[in-house]
Amino acid sequence: MRILITAGPTREPIDAVRFISNRSSGKMGVAIAQAAADAGHDVTLLLGPVMAPATLHDTMRVYRFNTSAELKQMLEAHFPDCEVLVMAAAVADYRMEQASEGKLKRESAGGRDAELTLRLQPTPDLVRAVASTKRPEQKVVAFALEEPMEMEQRAVAKMKRKGVDAMVANPLGTMDGDHIAPLWLLADGRRTEPGRMTKPDFAGWLVGHLNDL
Repeated sequence: MRILITAGPTREPIDAVRFISNRSSGKMGVAIAQAAADAGHDVTLLLGPVMAPATLHDTMRVYRFNTSAELKQMLEAHFPDCEVLVMAAAVADYRMEQASEGKLKRESAGGRDAELTLRLQPTPDLVRAVASTKRPEQKVVAFALEEPMEMEQRAVAKMKRKGVDAMVANPLGTMDGDHIAPLWLLADGRRTEPGRMTKPDFAGWLVGHLNDL
């Protein structure tokens, strides 16, 4: 199977030295890419600004992105050639309306104690955009990071809204952690709770269940 996987955060620049991002470590997406390559699949990994493991499988293709705009361009380039997209990247929800090319100076904002207002705009919904272009034989798996008490309800709503084929719902504590307690949801209503496990263990489980799609 030809599998495209995204992993890690995006960094949306504020100026030449500052950015908006999140705590995503990329561990989950990288683990899925490793497991898929180990299983003999044809893997392309789009990896954000995190440190890549030295032991990445030598058969996979790896491309690096920083911003949501860069990831969007890579998805447009690589999605048409894949059979399954696993969208594990954590795309920042907002970016600057206009990032500064230089470094913002405190003096220009009125001094050290002055408040600074940043004008932000929402980033594009990359999952929904790419899912809207998929062919019947292509499948899209997305992730939903939610509060535990409302995790399933919100994940199901996201799955329908974004038009994806499956959703991995996981609680907030998953981000930057070594374990995951996921809920595997399919668009046809099937659901599975594989239990709490390490991210590499879940990666192998997930790759083994891609045929569910």
